[in-house]
Amino acid sequence: MKRTTLATIMTLALTTTAVTANDWQDSAKDAWIDGKAETTLLLNGNLNSFDINTDVQNGTITLTGAVESDVDKALAEELLENLDGVSSVDNKLTVRNHAKNADNSKTSALKDAKIATVVKTRLLFEAEVSGTAINVDAKDGVVTLQGKVDSAAEKDLAAAIAKNTDDVNRVVNKLDVAE
Repeated sequence: MKRTTLATIMTLALTTTAVTANDWQDSAKDAWIDGKAETTLLLNGNLNSFDINTDVQNGTITLTGAVESDVDKALAEELLENLDGVSSVDNKLTVRNHAKNADNSKTSALKDAKIATVVKTRLLFEAEVSGTAINVDAKDGVVTLQGKVDSAAEKDLAAAIAKNTDDVNRVVNKLDVAE
């Protein structure tokens, strides 16, 4: 009887420990994703990260707060949905100045800024690309890449990253391969 009780207690203790360890591991992963999301928003020059709140639960980032335009709202979501470990982004950001969004030329300029920022961020997060050595410009959905890279493969990878970004119509690859 004592052995059965002891075995039951040990099984219960080990099971509880495993469940607690799993909960802790999931919580730590969400905290890591939240920190990475906050850093990504902070390092972006087009967004005021202090007006954007992030909350992560089971890999889903919920964005709350206020931004200046629809483009800023889309940019915040775009930047975060591509982070490692993120399963989805629930964008609950509100736009402060809907009236300002009516001007098409401003909207186009903001959209180009968003495109350039997203491409640059993706290049910076890609370990196989020298993102700091690449300049990214966008005009009417056309992305121009300039700078020096170490290999033809790196040049092609940078172009592929740019091409696979939302709202990019075409990529002009002016990257030079270092000799």
